[in-house]
Amino acid sequence: MNSGNRWRVLAVVSSALLLIVIDMTVLYTALPRLTAELGATPSEKLWIINAYALTVAGLLPASGALGDSFGPRVMFLGGLLVFGAASLLAAFAPTPEVLIAGRVALAIGAAMMMPATLAIIRHTFEDEGERNLAIGIWAAVASGGAAFGPILGGILLEFFWWGSVFLINVPIVLIAFVAGLLVVGRQASEGGHPFSFSASVQIMVGLIATTLAIKEFGKPAPSFALAFIAAAVGVGFVMLFIRGQRRATHPMLDLRVFANPAFSGAVIAALFAAACLMGLSLALTQRFQLVMGLSPLQAGIQLLPLPLASFVAGPLTGRLIQRIGDRTLLPLGMAAIALGLGPYLLSIQSQPVQILALILVGVGVGMTMTTASASIMHNAPKESASTAASVEEVSYELGGAIGVTVFGSILAAVYARSYQAPPSVADVGPFALGIDQALQHAKTTGADATEQLISAAGAAFDTSFIAVLGAALGMLAVGIALVVRMNKRTA
Repeated sequence: MNSGNRWRVLAVVSSALLLIVIDMTVLYTALPRLTAELGATPSEKLWIINAYALTVAGLLPASGALGDSFGPRVMFLGGLLVFGAASLLAAFAPTPEVLIAGRVALAIGAAMMMPATLAIIRHTFEDEGERNLAIGIWAAVASGGAAFGPILGGILLEFFWWGSVFLINVPIVLIAFVAGLLVVGRQASEGGHPFSFSASVQIMVGLIATTLAIKEFGKPAPSFALAFIAAAVGVGFVMLFIRGQRRATHPMLDLRVFANPAFSGAVIAALFAAACLMGLSLALTQRFQLVMGLSPLQAGIQLLPLPLASFVAGPLTGRLIQRIGDRTLLPLGMAAIALGLGPYLLSIQSQPVQILALILVGVGVGMTMTTASASIMHNAPKESASTAASVEEVSYELGGAIGVTVFGSILAAVYARSYQAPPSVADVGPFALGIDQALQHAKTTGADATEQLISAAGAAFDTSFIAVLGAALGMLAVGIALVVRMNKRTA
């Protein structure tokens, strides 16, 4: 393929990927306004957020298999059309139910595109060095782009109504679709990969139920009955899928690929890195807004060093993979994330320390996700590129859900234990449940009581934040140990 055209293909698929990852977080800024204007109940508000992640996680394996059956180009262009139509539906949704339906449709389009973007890169770039660089750019967009969602949402809400956060997708989709038709070529391997409808349903139900269970366990007041039922259903259907794939003559997902330590180690690294990234982002955005008193837009800007560092680290790592090797870069990237958490543990009040910490975390995330993506794609057959990409993206989705659940639960539990009510506030109970309740009550008290209550809540949250950093370090240590163990099996 012409050299210039290869990089145009990368530009097209990266622009679509940026839409997908931004859409995962852009709603964080717009949620308070749109739920108020639509009159959404707490349950509807929850589903407006969760419908996207649940649908994406469930559809990724089937989407990957379809991409290998019909070609990633077909899935990519079809996903763009679905995503554009869903953006219109969500932007002009008159009720919460319609918005939830729009979010589900957005997730369907995203799930169609996500494995296809990485598979198209795998097919387009035949030179390994160029492919590593292209995957580095792809990973930088995937890992760093989500941090721009809240910033974009804040800018749009300064001038337009809440639907603008969805409507902005439409012109970009149209440009990407036309460009995709012109520059993304058909792949020679199209049509040869097996697809099973029953297996697709099994893994879809299994992943959706598992993700739902993880999210339910992470709620401040979870329904344990729902969580355990969802977990049982999820595990049951995943096991049913695995058993069916092992028995199939031509499986939709050849599970033997997980016997390759390099492939499995990359999946583990992606899962642990995503868990730490999403969990840390949750804790940081809450601290910026609830303790430091920043607006959502200001909080997003405060996070900027992380995605910017990730954008730089991704392509650089792509250049280094051939020279240093993924066996070294994977644990090194995870260690960089851990190194970034260290300064926060030493001083969470210093602005220079915060910037340094976020830069180190961003470098580590970019390095880990680039190396993991490259290793997964290199250790899977070319004709199964979309299926392999879906495995990487499922690990990212599940890792994110696990991170939010684990670190969110730690935040809530340690805050409740650490909260010390000031003498001027008699009723401790409601304010020990969360900093939100304490700050809300502070608005109704006298000046002295307000200052004392805000100070007590902030101190308790900072204690819980430090506990999250410690838990993240522990999680990364486990992840590094597992990856190193996989590397020894490769050697």
